[in-house]
Amino acid sequence: MNPSSTRTKFPRRSGVVLHPTSLPGKFGIGDLGDAAYQFVDWLAEAGQSYWQVLPLSPTGYGDSPYQGLSAFAGNPMLLSPEKLLQRGHLDAGDLETAPAFPNERVDFGWLIPWKFQLLTRAYENFKTRASDEQRAAFDNFSLAQAAWLEDAALFLALKETHNRSAWYDWEPDLRAREPQAIARAKQTLADEIARQKYFQWMFYEQWLAVKQYANDKGIDIIGDIPIYVARDCCDVWANPQLFALDENLNPELVSGVPPDYFSVDGQFWGHPLYRWDVMEREGYKWWIERFKSVFTLGDVARIDHFRAFYNYWEIPANAKTAREGHWKYGAGGKLFDAVQRALGDVRIIAEDLGDFDTESRAGLDALLEQYNFPGMKIIQFAFGGTSEAAFLPHNYTRAWVVYTGTHDNDTAVGWWNSASESEKHFTRQYLNTDAHDIAWDLIRAAWASVANTALTTMQDILRLGNEARMNLPGVSGPPNWCWRMQNGAATDALAVALREMTHIYGRTAPLTELQDAQERFNT
Repeated sequence: MNPSSTRTKFPRRSGVVLHPTSLPGKFGIGDLGDAAYQFVDWLAEAGQSYWQVLPLSPTGYGDSPYQGLSAFAGNPMLLSPEKLLQRGHLDAGDLETAPAFPNERVDFGWLIPWKFQLLTRAYENFKTRASDEQRAAFDNFSLAQAAWLEDAALFLALKETHNRSAWYDWEPDLRAREPQAIARAKQTLADEIARQKYFQWMFYEQWLAVKQYANDKGIDIIGDIPIYVARDCCDVWANPQLFALDENLNPELVSGVPPDYFSVDGQFWGHPLYRWDVMEREGYKWWIERFKSVFTLGDVARIDHFRAFYNYWEIPANAKTAREGHWKYGAGGKLFDAVQRALGDVRIIAEDLGDFDTESRAGLDALLEQYNFPGMKIIQFAFGGTSEAAFLPHNYTRAWVVYTGTHDNDTAVGWWNSASESEKHFTRQYLNTDAHDIAWDLIRAAWASVANTALTTMQDILRLGNEARMNLPGVSGPPNWCWRMQNGAATDALAVALREMTHIYGRTAPLTELQDAQERFNT
């Protein structure tokens, strides 16, 4: 990998992972209101350069952001009621009657019906109260985003009228998108479709305002692209030719990974696989639009399971286990050549974790080097072997992004509490610590490493245990995706400590900017 080019895209900086649903607030879920701006302020005072989020799409099964209902739409659950009040689309009384939601967790089963009802009220008020300027802004948004919005709004409206059932369980004519059925649905559901467009308009307005606020403070947003989309997703329904579906629109080939140390039968994920040959003939148009969307909502894109662009595990949909799959080559450089021709030299972080044979690792590394995409290292994975272990900081180069952990790992404290005695012994020796503050020991190791980019989770900054874990892979439903930061948890003292560490290890903006931040903090 070209070190100078990687440094240009990714100078020596650091940041924090926190999904907006985890922000504090009184309306049952973190949203894009004042708490989002306060978190940006805290990141700036802490000397950070990145805020990494998980996918922002509306969620489906299990409330997972990695099982989104659209690759382009935003999650209406993130809309700030207080911002809608300021817009004049809600009244003060609408917010005063909010239920006493728990502060420490998102209770999706309680939250979603209430918030959809509230957002529908906002839409109804918009219809009767909107100024000519607001109506023009809504129309302009709908026109500008029509390439994805028309299908997404229709799909989401149909899901609501079908009690949120999967599209492949709808009536055959809607399932197959027969023109007469689609025309009838658009006519019958015209108001519901407009309501979904309104939700997306407000989401884009609120999120892009937060993003601009962050950018103005020198903080870039790292977005997230799951490489696959869920079967029950607008994009599969609207573009069946791009996916490995049979004549009845059922998956023929699905995603997963082969057997490994953790799973004797491999993992059967079940996403419908792409027809890369069809995508190539279409000039990778869908992928270019997907990247364009993520680079509208963010500044950097982390791609989950990036290795599948080089090679991926293809499993027959009727297989009993993932053992029945085999390796296939992905789109590789042809896709990224098309993306760069359309969008320029984009900034991408490649989630390249997992088991590799020699050929696969070499092929993936060559792809990363060709486009100067940094891969990932997880410090929690470092201490179970020997000094040659790839995740130990002394084995990094600059062209990496190092994490203390991700949304799929336990917190640093949770990991430590469940680690073996041999792992703990090696960790103490390597980090020269008694481990009484293991979360910040790992943060320091990440920040001190030569990797150009270092990231940690807000849970690790707060020194939280297993109760704050964001996701346990292979398990669906609560407590996954439910954790929330408590109001006031991101203290001034934590900001000072993180800023000092960031400055010591050279991950901060130029000194003049640091002094300006210190002056703002002191005042």
